[in-house]
Amino acid sequence: MSKQRVLSGVQPTGNLHLGNYLGAIRNWVDLQHEYDNFFCVVDLHAITVPHDPKKLAHDTYNIAALYLACGIDLQYSTIFVQSHVSAHSELTWLLNCITPLNWLERMIQFKEKAKKQGENVGVGLLDYPVLMAADILLYDADKVPVGEDQKQHLELTRDIAARINDQFGSPTQPVLKVPEPLIRKEGARVMSLTDGTSKMSKSDPSDMSRINLLDPPELIEKKIKRCKTDPVRGLTFDDPERPECNNLLNLYAILSGKTKEEVATECGDLGWGQFKPLLTEAVINSLSPIQEKYTEIINDRGYLDSVLREGRHKANLVAHQTLTRVKEALGFLLVL
Repeated sequence: MSKQRVLSGVQPTGNLHLGNYLGAIRNWVDLQHEYDNFFCVVDLHAITVPHDPKKLAHDTYNIAALYLACGIDLQYSTIFVQSHVSAHSELTWLLNCITPLNWLERMIQFKEKAKKQGENVGVGLLDYPVLMAADILLYDADKVPVGEDQKQHLELTRDIAARINDQFGSPTQPVLKVPEPLIRKEGARVMSLTDGTSKMSKSDPSDMSRINLLDPPELIEKKIKRCKTDPVRGLTFDDPERPECNNLLNLYAILSGKTKEEVATECGDLGWGQFKPLLTEAVINSLSPIQEKYTEIINDRGYLDSVLREGRHKANLVAHQTLTRVKEALGFLLVL
């Protein structure tokens, strides 16, 4: 029996951080041998908000290199750039034409980001979830690894697929596969170093709020030393009054490979001055192999280009089959 297919991607906006790694990429790596994987750098999503055109290509290379450095294995996975496969844009338009506007207007992320952009908000930001739906549906994905913040977008994808199937397919011959979420609870929501109630994010204006995968050891140490804590001695999990404590303990448990029980025993009587060096060491030890591999890959541009060319070829073959199937269902004239 053939493997189920997984599709996911990351925007080339800024550096990847621990939240991206622990909430998504490490999960991909751990499970990749079980699935047929397509991992893309979603550069079309990156321009739904104001961006620097001088950095877009550079950042796209960086994300592709980090995929490989984090352990994505080309034996099990295909790495490609979203804009290299024109079917993403074409299917988005077709899906736009059957997606009710009010479905998009209720998206929480649109509401939050639109407030920040004010009158400068673009149609692309509103349409972001439809492009995400096209990304997923093009590859007949069975599973989509998503964090809690993307569950609403995946539900929209499922609704769009169901609407297409209802209007243009049949129960025995659906046009599109309806995907299921693949959610990892542990580490799925890494919080900011400056606010334990907010998710670690690339969009946070303060670089001190996150640990980037390529941060050097001295910067990691500085960020952890200055991260927000509380005046209570003794460290405990799951105390709603101590969100920063819970976040940092969870990070330590995940990166050190210890259970919550082991960490609770080890750190229960510690003060922050004793705990922070332990967390710093765990972070540096976890990121060092990734950083070394990244440096090797990013300096071999010929290899990286060959990976993306092969990825484009494989992705195109699958995506255009799906696109043709949708166009046939919608009644377009196809001349082969």
